[in-house]
Amino acid sequence: MKGVRHYPGFLAMAVACLVILYAPLIVVTIYSFNGSTSITSWGGFSWRWYADVFTGPEAPRFKAAAWNSITIAVIAATSATAIAVAASLAMIRGGRFKGKSATFALINLPLMVPEIVIAVATLIFFSAIGLTTGYLTILIAHITFCIPFAYLPIAARLQGIEDAYEQAARDLYATRWQAFRLILMPLMMPGIISGFLLAFIISLDDFIITNFVKGAGMETLPTAIFGSVKQGIKPNIMAISTMMLAVSILFVTLSYYVNRIGQRTRS
Repeated sequence: MKGVRHYPGFLAMAVACLVILYAPLIVVTIYSFNGSTSITSWGGFSWRWYADVFTGPEAPRFKAAAWNSITIAVIAATSATAIAVAASLAMIRGGRFKGKSATFALINLPLMVPEIVIAVATLIFFSAIGLTTGYLTILIAHITFCIPFAYLPIAARLQGIEDAYEQAARDLYATRWQAFRLILMPLMMPGIISGFLLAFIISLDDFIITNFVKGAGMETLPTAIFGSVKQGIKPNIMAISTMMLAVSILFVTLSYYVNRIGQRTRS
């Protein structure tokens, strides 16, 4: 049987998609090292715009925004991962129960609903309950939409673990908590780490939902970048974007390899 690459036009379509997706990222990365103040003409290789991010006139604003982004991402990813672990245990080890299909749909709903719809609905909800927009509202929103991203690798890992391990532990007089803590959780750890990393990077990079629920005077790194871009694209923005891209690639790669290690260990 022929592979998909042998079908007429597949290679050209694949190359076109890759160029459309990644050419802008490559251009931004290259021009972040541009020594010129122009964003269109090359002035030689330089690290000046990376230094400007940390020492330039906008450095305090970017540092505060980065701190907000990192702390929110850590708390949101940790909370979402804990909820995802509990949800995966209930869905996979909990047997059949009423509303199981609906529960699965609700867990994965943020993956299917357009992000702008989630942003508007979240803002309306916070307004309805009288919650002032700011750090807390961003955190709650991030925890909510990070849950399915953490759930998927954790559930996939748990599905590959036979329940015979837990049954053996219970036969040896372990409590449910001991069986989970000493047997199941170490086996689930690659999925848990992978889920945490995915949730962290999704929270760190989010703009649309954050922009709706952040309130006045509150900035994360993506919204700070957007605010600067509205005044004109400057080379230091390219430097920040490149650093965020590098962090995203690093975390996604780590998540992928942690999952691969877990699969090899299971095999």
